[in-house]
Amino acid sequence: MTFSLRSSSATRKLLSRYYSTKPAPPRRSTSSGILPPPKLNYEYLVHPSQAINAKDRNVNLPERTFDALQRDLNAWKTTTRSADELRARQSHIGDSVRVAATPEDKENALRKARALRDSVHAHERELSRLESSLLAYGLRIPNTSHPNVPLGPEANARAISTHGPEPIPADNKRDHNELNDLPGMKFFDRDAGVVSSGAGFAYLRGGGALLEVALIAYAMEVAVRRGFEPIIAPDVVRRDAADRCGFIPRDGDVKGDEDAEVRIPEQMYSVQSKHESGEAGLVLAGTSEIPLAAMHAQALYNPQTLPYRTVAVGHAFRAEAGARGKDTRGLYRVHQFTKVELFSVTTGEAIKHTGSEVNVDKASDHELEYLRELQIELYAGLGIPFRVLDMPSEELGASAHRKYDIEVWMPGRGAWGEISSASNCTDYQSRRLHIRHRHPREDSAATGPLPYAHTLNGTAAAVPRLIVALIENGVKFKEGGDLECLVLPSVLRKYWVGGDKFGEIEICWE
Repeated sequence: MTFSLRSSSATRKLLSRYYSTKPAPPRRSTSSGILPPPKLNYEYLVHPSQAINAKDRNVNLPERTFDALQRDLNAWKTTTRSADELRARQSHIGDSVRVAATPEDKENALRKARALRDSVHAHERELSRLESSLLAYGLRIPNTSHPNVPLGPEANARAISTHGPEPIPADNKRDHNELNDLPGMKFFDRDAGVVSSGAGFAYLRGGGALLEVALIAYAMEVAVRRGFEPIIAPDVVRRDAADRCGFIPRDGDVKGDEDAEVRIPEQMYSVQSKHESGEAGLVLAGTSEIPLAAMHAQALYNPQTLPYRTVAVGHAFRAEAGARGKDTRGLYRVHQFTKVELFSVTTGEAIKHTGSEVNVDKASDHELEYLRELQIELYAGLGIPFRVLDMPSEELGASAHRKYDIEVWMPGRGAWGEISSASNCTDYQSRRLHIRHRHPREDSAATGPLPYAHTLNGTAAAVPRLIVALIENGVKFKEGGDLECLVLPSVLRKYWVGGDKFGEIEICWE
């Protein structure tokens, strides 16, 4: 059973905690002029499997969440039936008023009508309260997990495949922080970033800046060739959009207080602006996934036009860039970085197996494999050692049904480092953003509500970490220990505008 909230002061108060009520884009049709509240499937959310799934994903929910959901859902059904009966009686009373033979009969009928009206209003207030409570609890519950997702923490990630050359041995001499201090090699500057913006920000300089430009162009070329529409999206988004995409607190940030309030994610930068009358609740996007998803809000697609694939270049802003330590010295963890992001909208329909596909039961499963194949093609072209991981349940966040991570070997760090992910969010985001599609043509007899689309996202290029990987794997040393050259992949050469030099260091194209 799905339903949206009614309009009331209690509803608006709740929505102010979760979702803003700002005008929807003009090209989206909505009678109210705002992005409506989410439509959650509460019958599905109270299924016993949901509690197990939340526990498997290590989502910190109060023990009473599912009991409260079931209680409120039962009460909502009972109150709805009662309200419908009262409205039917109102219709009959109206007839009695119109045909009253005497003033006394009319007054008696009017008295009953007023009593029924008051009772209906009381029922509507109770329905509004119940719907507010249902939404508050329902928004906490994460997406379902694919049956083949490994259970447990990050350590339980399952390696699917490895690619590229054999990893070279760990070597502190290859640490990109150390390389950055060598003569002629300066490619980033965090000291200047501290002065201009604060700790955790960096300037890319010389070869570093040129390498970013080349990586963006290469990633965009691969994506566009694969059928993705290029997009330049805003870096500033409504907090509402981030919430609807599933960027909500995890673990200790979710409190079991009486009114089921969820705190604002502290990992996002808030923006104070009055560029529109009454504008509020703006944040810097943590990923272009957010504006790309919001671009589809309230859209209705013909299934024949799906999947709809887009790729965006944007900046990602992360207020919590990690704990103090080695990873915060260089480019591995920064508060702002350039990212090329993939986003797909598909149907949620089941598909026929071809015999070669494994664990592909719906169109979005197939699209997730498509994203993974694109990422493998892209990183294989860079000639770096990398591996693909099927991420376990505790690493899926709120929105992902299944997620693949790609890690690259970074010999200077002496460890594998994440450079990419691809996630199938099924209808988690589309129910919150109202992204739907028509019934398939072959299902001409289909009736009822239009299906919600499925959304997916993936990283084509998280630029700073790719720079780290390319430089730590690519430097060549002379016998005496001096730098000989920097090996860079030939796929980047046509985008390189700095001749054959990285700063003052020779580039060996391979």
